[in-house]
Amino acid sequence: MMRLLLMGPPGAGKGTQAEVLAKKLGIPHISTGDIFRKALKEGTPLGRKAKEYMDAGQLVPDQVTVGIVEERLKEDDCQKGWLLDGFPRTVPQAEALKEILLREGSSLDAVLNIEVPAEKLIKRITGRRVCRNCGALYHVLYNPPPDHGFCGQCNGELYQRGDDREDTASSRLAVYEAQTAPLISYYNALGLLLPVNGDQPIEDVLAEISLILGRDLK
Repeated sequence: MMRLLLMGPPGAGKGTQAEVLAKKLGIPHISTGDIFRKALKEGTPLGRKAKEYMDAGQLVPDQVTVGIVEERLKEDDCQKGWLLDGFPRTVPQAEALKEILLREGSSLDAVLNIEVPAEKLIKRITGRRVCRNCGALYHVLYNPPPDHGFCGQCNGELYQRGDDREDTASSRLAVYEAQTAPLISYYNALGLLLPVNGDQPIEDVLAEISLILGRDLK
């Protein structure tokens, strides 16, 4: 059983690594971003509320986010472990997660922090494209689709999310530095923080994580 948290600024590649890691470890990938976007697509009040914050490059309020994550961790597929991506984003959220796990008699095993130089993050964020149909992720420079503007998996239309545009991306990075970066100190003090060099090819990042966790993730 492994309970992991994946950290890093917007554009660090958390989502890409989380999907691969979760599959290879046989545990669910829990992304608050995906939960919010699903709620938006279904037209729920939560989805509409979350979109206001996400489009502005701001964080969704703790009381909304914590409740969603706690309910998700109670689902059956989480009994053998999980990988959190996008939560916690603030120290108060981290404290809330700690309390949730204490009530279950468990704790985090490790916090992987993907590090990328700041000057490269904007280019990474603004180049991302998402399939409207299946949600597949691409990047115009680093992972381009085989057919420009269309998904290589389902031929769906690709688009740029509102929170990936340059003005919003800059705001997201500023929010991260102000509110999320302190988590690095928080988890480092607990002896859980494991730095990962994210400024390298995707497969090399995975290889480094494999060494850090002591698992064969090939």
